[in-house]
Amino acid sequence: MSWRDLLEIAALVVLLAVTVPPLGRYIAAVYGSRADGTAPGDRVFLPVERALYRAMRIDHRREQRWNAYAMSLLAFSLVSLLGLYALLRLQGALPFNPTDRESVSPTGAFNIAVSFVTNTNWQWYSGEVAMSHLTQMFGLAVQNFVSAGVGFAVVIAIVRGITRTHDRSRSLGNFWVDLTRGTLRILLPMSFLFALVLVSQGVVQNLGGGTSVDLVDPAAAEVVGTDTQTIPGGPVASQIAIKDLGTNGGGFYNANSAHPFENPNGLTNLLAMWSLLALPFALVVAFGILIGDRRQARLLGSVMVGMLVVMSAWTVMAETNGNPRLTELGVDQSVSSLQGGGNMEGKEVRFGTTSCAVYAAATTGTSNGSVNCMHDSFTPLGGMAPMLSMMFGEVSPGGIGVGLMGLLVNALLAVFIAGLMIGRTPEYLGKKIQAAEMKLVTLYILAMPAALLGFAAVSMTLDSANTFQPGPHGLSEVLYNYASAANNNGSAFAYQGTGTDWYTVTQGIAMLIGRFGLIIPALAIAGSLAGKPVVPTTSGTLPTHTPLFGALIAGVVVVASGLTFFPALALGPVLEHLSI
Repeated sequence: MSWRDLLEIAALVVLLAVTVPPLGRYIAAVYGSRADGTAPGDRVFLPVERALYRAMRIDHRREQRWNAYAMSLLAFSLVSLLGLYALLRLQGALPFNPTDRESVSPTGAFNIAVSFVTNTNWQWYSGEVAMSHLTQMFGLAVQNFVSAGVGFAVVIAIVRGITRTHDRSRSLGNFWVDLTRGTLRILLPMSFLFALVLVSQGVVQNLGGGTSVDLVDPAAAEVVGTDTQTIPGGPVASQIAIKDLGTNGGGFYNANSAHPFENPNGLTNLLAMWSLLALPFALVVAFGILIGDRRQARLLGSVMVGMLVVMSAWTVMAETNGNPRLTELGVDQSVSSLQGGGNMEGKEVRFGTTSCAVYAAATTGTSNGSVNCMHDSFTPLGGMAPMLSMMFGEVSPGGIGVGLMGLLVNALLAVFIAGLMIGRTPEYLGKKIQAAEMKLVTLYILAMPAALLGFAAVSMTLDSANTFQPGPHGLSEVLYNYASAANNNGSAFAYQGTGTDWYTVTQGIAMLIGRFGLIIPALAIAGSLAGKPVVPTTSGTLPTHTPLFGALIAGVVVVASGLTFFPALALGPVLEHLSI
C-alpha cells in the first residue's frame, strides 16, 4: 500500500467525520417536525410539497396504519414499475433518442424496470448502447430518486414504530409525505450540488448523441478500419450524482465508475466513495436524535463501521498481495513508481488495487453496486469479501434506509436471543419483543437467502443457464450475481452473461423478494411495536447501548449468514483459493 492510498483513506475518513453529523441532524429535523411546517427549508420546500399534495389529493395530516403504509408503498412501486416498463418497450418510438436506440425486449424491460424500482440498478446491458436519453433521464434517473426516497420513508416509519407508546392505531406516519420530504429536501438538493462538482471535473453532461474525434494512435486506424471514434454523450453527471448519493448504482456507461467519463480522477473517486457512505451513516445519527438516545446510535454506528473496516481490510489484503500463480512465474507484483502493485487484473491504473478494494467494500456494504474496477477479476478471497458483505444483508452501513432497517431487525433478534439466555423478557428501547415480532423477524431473515440459494441452485443444474466458466469460479459467479439481485445491490461478476431470458426473469423475481420480502415484515414489526407501551427499565433489563450488545449484534449477523451460506462459499471461492 502506497502513501497515496493511505492519504485517500485518511481523506475519506475525515470527510465522513465532518459531514455525517450535520447531515444526520438535518435528516432528523426534516422528519422530526410536523408535516405542516417547522422543518428546515420550509420557505423553499413547503409550497412545492403542498402543491404536490393538492395535485395528488393527499391529506398530508392523516397518518396511516402499518398495513395502509405498506399498501401505499406497494401501489407506488407497482405504478413506477409499469410506467418504466412501458417507457422501455416504447423507447424506439419516443423523442430524445439522438442515437436511435431500439425498444427493449419484454424480458429485458421487465428486469430493468424491476431493477430500478427496487433500488437494485442491475444492468445486463451497456447503458450507452441500449438506452435513449429520454429513458436515462425520465425513466432511470427518476427511479434513482424515488426508490431511495422509499428507503428513507421505510426506516423513518420503523423509527416511529419504536418510539411511539401504546398507539392503538399503530400508525407510522404518512408514506406520501415521507417519500416527498426525503426526495425534495434531501436527495434533490444534494444531487444538484454534487452534479455541478462532477461537471467541473469533466464528467459529461449534454443532450448530444456523440462527439466524433480523431484516434490518438494513427496505427489503430489500420486495425479498426477508421481514423475517427465517436465518444457517446448524454446526461451523465446528473445521473451519476444520484446513483451514488441514493445508493442506487446504475451507471450511464457499461464500465460504470471505472469509465473516465463517469469518474475522471482521484477527486471524483474520493467523492464517489464518500457519497456511497454519507447518507446511510447520517441516518444512524438521525436515528439517535429521533429516539432521544444517541448512545443507541453510537452503538449501531460502531457495528457498521467495524464491519466495514474488516471487509475493507480483507479485500485490500487479498488484492494487494497479488496472484500467487503470477508470483510463481516470477512476475513482480510489488508497489513501485511504475505500477500500483498487487493483483492489477481488472483494475483501473488510475486508482490501483487499494482504492478499488475500499470502493468494493463500500459499494457492497451499501446497496449501491457501482464499481471502479471489475470484481470478477479479484482473487478468490478478494471476490469473496464483497460477496459476503452482500450476504450479511448489506448492513455496513447498508443502503439508504434499508441498511439501518436490517441492522435494527438483527438487533431485535440479538436482544431476543440474549433474553432467552438470561431468562428475562427481551426488550429493545423499552418495547417487549415477543412471539409476534420474532415470527416476522424470521420471515425477514429467510426471504433473501431463499431467493439467493434457490435460484443459484437451479441455475447450476440448467444447461440454459450456462455459467460460461466451469468449476468453483463458475459457482462463485452465479452466487455473486444472485446475491447482488436478492440484496438489491447491482454489482456483478461481469464475465457471466446474464442477458438471457432465464437470468433476466429470475433475477427480477429475486430483486422483488429482496426488496418487498424484507420491507413488508419490517413495517409489520414497526406496527406491532407502535401498539405496545414502554416498559420501565429494571435491574433485569439488558442494556442495548454497551459494547457487549454491539458484539452480540455483529455476531448474530455473521453467524446467521455463515450458517446459511458457508456450504456454498466452501464450494465456490474457498475451493478456488485452495486450488491456487
